[in-house]
Amino acid sequence: MIPAVSVVDVVKSFASLKALDGLSLAIEQGEFFGLLGPNGAGKTTLISALAGLARLDSGSIQVLGHDVVRDFRQARRLLGVVPQELVFDPFFSVRETLRIQSGYFGIRRNDDWIDEILHHLDLTGKADANMRRLSGGMKRRVLVAQALVHKPPVIVLDEPTAGVDVELRQGLWQFVRRLNSEGHTIILTTHYLEEAEALCNRIALMKQGRLLALDTTANLMAASPGASLEEVFLRTMQR
Repeated sequence: MIPAVSVVDVVKSFASLKALDGLSLAIEQGEFFGLLGPNGAGKTTLISALAGLARLDSGSIQVLGHDVVRDFRQARRLLGVVPQELVFDPFFSVRETLRIQSGYFGIRRNDDWIDEILHHLDLTGKADANMRRLSGGMKRRVLVAQALVHKPPVIVLDEPTAGVDVELRQGLWQFVRRLNSEGHTIILTTHYLEEAEALCNRIALMKQGRLLALDTTANLMAASPGASLEEVFLRTMQR
């Protein structure tokens, strides 16, 4: 089976800083995959390259067999990305924002799916609210909705619950688990390691653009009996 995401010997530098240093990994279709590391590990750079927003110095990335450079349009159609930054257009309502996002992928008349997303993200009551009037937590929910509106088979969640309340986290993870059970590949970066421990089947630990560990969550935990994932993470980062 073709991997959902294939990363092969990728290198990316910013002046003298090597953000990605020969990184290779493969994420299988249907996985709930955790991409963990401290600030500066290269996680967001990798996601930017995956989404076609950063050009690699060398190496290659494919989404379901489509190269993100040579076949950008198809690779991007297969991918939904929730970024860390709260980026939004202040001139549209929530529903208009999702319709416009759908249009970028050539999708029309998908209000039933938009309504379902709004329901699961507890945004139904804000459907006609202007984006600039939403709280930070509500705006982050809309970013998640935008990433899902074209039903991509691969979904990347870059710190999706940063700064949001516990209730939203629970509702979001219930919805994302459902998407994963339906076959969507989920890639998660988070500083809430208890989330990764509970959700991810397999985890990659990164530091300074390199891969320190890659294994199932169960195997990582079994290597340090009685330790939490946070303790495993801290021990790995000390290498």
